Parts: sequence; C-alpha cells; structure tokens
Amino acid sequence: MSSVVAPWIVSENLAGLQSQAIGLAEAAGLPTELRVLKPAAPWKWITAKLWPNPLAAVADSIRTPRPDLVIGCGGMAGAVLAALRRQSGHRSVRVVQVQNPRMDIRNYDVIVANRHDELTGPNVVVTRTALHRVTPERLAQESDRWWPHFARFKRPLVAVLLGGSNGRYRLDKDVGARLAADLISMIRHDDVGVVVTPSRRTDPAVTALLRDALTPLGGWVWDFSGDNPYFGMLALADMIVVTQDSVSMISEAAATSVPVMVAPLPGFSRRQGLFLKTMKDEGRVRPFEGRFAAWPVTALNDTPLAAAETKRRLGL
Repeated sequence: MSSVVAPWIVSENLAGLQSQAIGLAEAAGLPTELRVLKPAAPWKWITAKLWPNPLAAVADSIRTPRPDLVIGCGGMAGAVLAALRRQSGHRSVRVVQVQNPRMDIRNYDVIVANRHDELTGPNVVVTRTALHRVTPERLAQESDRWWPHFARFKRPLVAVLLGGSNGRYRLDKDVGARLAADLISMIRHDDVGVVVTPSRRTDPAVTALLRDALTPLGGWVWDFSGDNPYFGMLALADMIVVTQDSVSMISEAAATSVPVMVAPLPGFSRRQGLFLKTMKDEGRVRPFEGRFAAWPVTALNDTPLAAAETKRRLGL
C-alpha cells in the first residue's frame, strides 16, 4: 500500500468487537492502529445507520491523515466504513467490515461474516466461527505464563467462561444458581478442578454466587484483579464450559484442542441456534449437563482462512 499510515481498526469501545477486527489483522500480518469510535451528542443516542453524516458524528476519532485500508467491526463501524469509502470515491480507501453491517454490501470492499448471518455476495467471506486472537502460538505462551498459577488445581481442569444476559438470553441469579449446581455436581462426581472467569457483562450477583458455591470445593473465580487469566485458562484447560450467549467465547474455546461444552441459558436466538448447529455438526461442542466429558476434537479456527482470503481479494 502506498500510504505510510498504518491501517486502522475502527470500532466502538467494546472489547468483543475490537478483538475480532484485531484478530483478522494479526492473522493477515498487518500492523494496525486502533481508533475507538466515540460519537458526539446527539449521535451517541441514535443508531449509527440513521446518521446523516457518519464521519462528522465521529470526527474526533478519525482525524486525518487516513490510511489506505480500514478494518471495522460492528454496526457503528459499518456506517463509518461505508462513509469513508464513499468519500474516497471507492478508490483511495479500501474498507473491510467484520460482521454483517446490515447495510448495502456494495459499500464495502470485503465483508467477513459468520455463516449464521446468512449473508452472501461477491465481496462476502463466510466463516463458521467468529474471528478472534486465539492462536497456537499465543496459547503456548500463555500456558507457560499461567502454569504456576493454575498448577495447584486438580486435573482434569475445567475452565468456565461466563457471559451475561442480553436481548436474547438470560443469565441472572436464578440461572447462575442452576449452573453452580451443575458445576458442583461435576466436581463431586468427576473429581475435577474448576476455574471461572466472568466477563464484563456478567451480573456481579452471579459471579458472587459462583464464588461462594465453588470456593469451598477448591474452585476459583477471577475477581478482575491483576492480569486477565482468560488466555491462560484456554491454554491450560482439559475441558471448557461456555455459556450459550457468546458466539465469540464459544469460537475462542473451539480454537483450542480440548472439548467444549455449552451451558444452556433461557432464551432464544435463531442466529445463535444456527451457529451452535454448525459447531455441533463439526463435532466441536456438546451441551453441558453437569458432567465432565472427553471426546476426540480438532481445533476449529476460521480466522487464518478469513485473513488469507481477505488479503487475496484486496491484492495484498
């Protein structure tokens, strides 16, 4: 690319969105600069696809000089990328959108979308899993780094990844109590170690409930102090349990070489159902029913394939 400006990653201030775009860039070997989109009032209260001038709404976040390539993830990024491409006359700035932008796909040079989005087109790259930053190299590094911390727990070691309630699924205190009961049953029947990481979306009452229930049995729940153990848990687990609400966390768990079990939650999402069907058909996940299970698995990670295809389509 002719510009000396590193490609941008643009996204709202949401780690889950940023990690997908960063994962694509890392897999493509592209050095990038993160630009966090912070819309000014009144646009921060209005959905981005209704903005009459997206570039003005986030002007402070995208000051020039601009690069030749911009990668975005999420709906707000989709609106900004489309506007950047229109402003450049579809020539000087090429844009790559991660996730279905829910706008005319002709606004983008490349769209990388999960199969459950049911999006097709000449510029669409379809993946089975969400994009992410889990690689064999990162897992090996994190295994070495976190082994001293997790060595004290029983093996097999089960890592539990907690999401949270959203518009489709519910993970409140009552649901958390049922999950805690299943984890306790597994500890007692299968003599396993259990370590848990909540996310920023997890209800603090659920986190506290699990901590109170599991700690007396030798379990551990991260309290958000110190370094984030997430990658270390992925690297060192013998089995991973993930709550049903998060496509991203299920995809990251599936990139490891251990069995992944999905903890069901009350609610419904057609898209999530399609995603889980794909993962089950691939033999990569099974429902969690309160017992440890092991079966032959192969790491499933479409991020490198998506990165290679994106580079090919851009001529990089």
